[in-house]
Amino acid sequence: MSKNIFFGLDNLSLQEFEGDSELIPLMTSEDEEEIRSEDLPKDVPILPLSSTVLFPGVVIPITASREKSVRLIREANEGDKIFGVVYSNKSGHEKSDTDNISGVGTIARILRVLKMPDGNITAVVQGKKKFEIDEIIQKEPYLRASTKEIEEQMPTSKEEFAPIVEGIRDLALQLINNNPNIPSEASIAIKNIESDVFLINFVSSNLDMPPSEKQKILEIAALKDRALKTMEYMDIELQKLRLKNNIQSKVRQDMDQQQREYFLHQQLRTIQEELGDNVYSEDLGELEKKALKKKWSKEIKKHFEKEFNKLRRMNPQVAEYATQRNYLDLLLDLPFEKYSKDRIDLKSAERFLNKDHYGLEKVKDRVLEHLAVVKIKGDMKSPILCFYGPPGVGKTSLGKSIARAIGRNYVRVSLGGLKDEAEIRGHRKTYIGAMPGRIIQSIKKAGTSNPVFVLDEIDKVGNSNYAGDPSSAMLEVLDPEQNSEFYDNFLEIGYDISKVMFIATANNLSTIPEPLRDRMEIIEVNGYTLEEKVQIAKRHVIPKLLEQHGLKKTDFKMGIPQIRKVIEGYTRESG
Repeated sequence: MSKNIFFGLDNLSLQEFEGDSELIPLMTSEDEEEIRSEDLPKDVPILPLSSTVLFPGVVIPITASREKSVRLIREANEGDKIFGVVYSNKSGHEKSDTDNISGVGTIARILRVLKMPDGNITAVVQGKKKFEIDEIIQKEPYLRASTKEIEEQMPTSKEEFAPIVEGIRDLALQLINNNPNIPSEASIAIKNIESDVFLINFVSSNLDMPPSEKQKILEIAALKDRALKTMEYMDIELQKLRLKNNIQSKVRQDMDQQQREYFLHQQLRTIQEELGDNVYSEDLGELEKKALKKKWSKEIKKHFEKEFNKLRRMNPQVAEYATQRNYLDLLLDLPFEKYSKDRIDLKSAERFLNKDHYGLEKVKDRVLEHLAVVKIKGDMKSPILCFYGPPGVGKTSLGKSIARAIGRNYVRVSLGGLKDEAEIRGHRKTYIGAMPGRIIQSIKKAGTSNPVFVLDEIDKVGNSNYAGDPSSAMLEVLDPEQNSEFYDNFLEIGYDISKVMFIATANNLSTIPEPLRDRMEIIEVNGYTLEEKVQIAKRHVIPKLLEQHGLKKTDFKMGIPQIRKVIEGYTRESG
């Protein structure tokens, strides 16, 4: 019986074996006695193999591709058909380095040599006797060594040994029954093996384990010890097979018609649960690495770990997986407890404000007043300002200038026409396509938890309707007593926005609900006088237009009277 019982030879090769029964022998006790009586040659060619180990009596195919190995097999086939097979622990196939070959091997007899379509040759060989290398006597063109025979140490008590052999036979039959890849005919062959030695060697040769472990079994001189070691490996392999079958059975039970498309994902998840290792993708590994670098409070860390474990248990194919993944990405991207340092130099801040805007003294004084308190106290909740006035007077651009002046990041949200409360507070994660509200999204975009946040056109926010009341949702955002724990429906945890400097802009105060108006510090930004417009045109508008059109100061000149004429004749609006 050859190795093809367990793993199968190449189908083409098997076709050539038809009608030649000696190629697939089931060794009897007489055959074993005949092999034992054969004399061992004084020296034999040595073929090192790294992919397999040959046992006495077992038939295996050996494919040779290296020139040395091909020559050895050809010359042996033309001669007495005898050579020695030893295990080499070097990576790769048929290594001949004498420092890496085992001292114990098996004499092989060639049964047939086949030339393969790719130019390699395959020799079907049968193991005969174990030998020990005495001395390497030749290295070129292939290894040759003097050898001495290793006598098989038979057990002294047949009564003790017989149950061990029967145990091996039973375990082999169980392995065949539990492994769908092994044909059921193999069990007939196992039952028909008469020789105890051949049964042990045959099973050892076909066990699913590394060649280095098989070599250790081969080197055990006492047959009883070798049999016990073989039983130990068979028991381990049987447990692995049963566990694998249990996992597959569990997966099949959990599956319904819609889940068949991700069968492999489900199977992989179950295997990882059995191993105690639930990290099954590089994405999850990256999330964990990012989380380790984050500096956040114990509460947020605990919340992240809980949500992360929930993602681990999810199947990547379900719709909730993407939402949960987006949620964890948001937690990692939000700048928890990350603040930019304010520029406390009042003269420098004033210089920045004057550079970008002419006039607007009331606004500039309020910003400098806030910075002065921060400089004295060291920390202070940011003011919530509301600039109102006609269009074009610089309300929105003031926010950007204030951010530059105090050294903070700048972010702007346009609230004009906003009718859905979820735009402010976010959507609950139960909805497909759920996402955080604009406040949390803008904080994430700013990269710090204390940006200058411009709420543009706050007077044009929609009132109560079927989608909620967005103006009421703004009450929590702009309430200094509440916004230290601002609750976003998507985020599901409080976020501190009390350090954010909110600047709202409006054209008409009458459309802003009274409770919302009370939470803001109203600063009127009036239209500019003629003289202020002249200075703005001279200092800001004309230099900006020259730059946009690629002109130098010398290419275009416009005097004060001409500027006045343009303002009086063509710019009647306040801005």
